Amino acid sequence: MATILIVAPVFALIAAGYAAVLFRFVSETAHKGISEFAFSIAIPALLFRTIVVSEFPDVSPWRMWGSYYGALALTWIAALMLSALSRTRRATGEDGVVFAIGSVYGNIVMLGIPLVLSALGNEAAGPMALILSVNTPLLWLCGILQMELVSTKRTGSPLSIIWPVLADLSRNPLMLGIGFGVVWRFTGLGLHPVVDRTIELLAQAGSPAALIALGINLFRFEVKGEKLSILVMCALKLMAMPAAAFVLAKLLNLPPVAAGVIVLFAAMPTGANAYIFAVQYQRLVNPVSGAVALGTLLAAVTLPVVVVIVAGAR
Repeated sequence: MATILIVAPVFALIAAGYAAVLFRFVSETAHKGISEFAFSIAIPALLFRTIVVSEFPDVSPWRMWGSYYGALALTWIAALMLSALSRTRRATGEDGVVFAIGSVYGNIVMLGIPLVLSALGNEAAGPMALILSVNTPLLWLCGILQMELVSTKRTGSPLSIIWPVLADLSRNPLMLGIGFGVVWRFTGLGLHPVVDRTIELLAQAGSPAALIALGINLFRFEVKGEKLSILVMCALKLMAMPAAAFVLAKLLNLPPVAAGVIVLFAAMPTGANAYIFAVQYQRLVNPVSGAVALGTLLAAVTLPVVVVIVAGAR
């Protein structure tokens, strides 16, 4: 029953967003404004406040990163190998990179943050911030650099490729929310009650807005393209990666809350950023779109199981 109370409201809000578009209560373009509010204002406020006011477990960032990104690296390698085995004459190494991105780039912001906070509480803020602070830059840089290595049409030096990504990330509201939260926490000044209450009210809108936006956004994703590729990406993302994260978290002796964050984040379905990457390179666009749509649907079944495992390990 406790697991249902954690997971069901999350997916109910996603379904509400999808239904709102389906029944024309809002337009398909509504997700843009809601997403901008959620990810530029409300969720950065949520991250800032939780980092400033929460008590964090004493955990090494290197063990956190080793567990999560170790699982991600193993899944990435498995995806490249499976892509190579199933590659048709038309497919290229660039397809393999996009296939790997679709197998590891989880929806840890729109779906992950609300679910983890619901399952683990504010204690999860510190471990979440550690993963969020490097996830997008690391995945984009690895994907772009590997794409350049396998591409027959290289576009420039590594620095010319990396610099625009780093410049964009320096203005990313999520990164700024985390950064300012860490800096303000170290000042030891805390938050004035009026300021704290104001930010708290704003932060409370973050998770619901993100979930509604996710539901609206899902309306444009379809399960089309090569069905086997879609199923393999979903299997790697929803089962292989969280299983690897669970084992590595145990081997590295992470505290229960940190281990829970690692495993739950690893269990998130393929996110829209993987689709954006596919569109950018015009590779496997339909299969990645299918992995986003089908993966989110299947996650309604797999995530309750992961929540139970995480709760049992605490």
